[in-house]
Amino acid sequence: MRLSDDALRAAGTSFVPVYRGLRSDPSDWTDDRHKQGLAAEEQAIRFLASRGWMVLAHRWRVGRIEIDIVARRGVTVAFVEVKSRRGDAFGSPFEAVTGAKQRELVRAARAWIDRFGQPTDIYRFDCIALQKGVLEHLEDAFRPGWR
Repeated sequence: MRLSDDALRAAGTSFVPVYRGLRSDPSDWTDDRHKQGLAAEEQAIRFLASRGWMVLAHRWRVGRIEIDIVARRGVTVAFVEVKSRRGDAFGSPFEAVTGAKQRELVRAARAWIDRFGQPTDIYRFDCIALQKGVLEHLEDAFRPGWR
């Protein structure tokens, strides 16, 4: 199910129009893993919005690197990586956020901060995992050593 802007507004969430970095129409996608990933990101957006976060960007890209969700609550800006697994054969979704992935996220976050950051903002990196229908939000999942 694709989350519409009208559905978010109807739910009474704090919502602002965001740039969605989708480069193709999801209805044309043939790989179920891509569809599952998009559905997980949309579920994460609903989860964050229900907890007072304002989603600023979904699938924000700089070059080939993508940040799944950029969200704000007060002065805190969270760069959120969403991972989804159908089962536990490949471990926890959190384990998929490797050191290399963290470095990519930090590089992309620096570009976002350069373009949109405010002097009073506090930045952090969160992970949201969906596994077997259960959503888990790990706040401040890793720290890159700046701000």
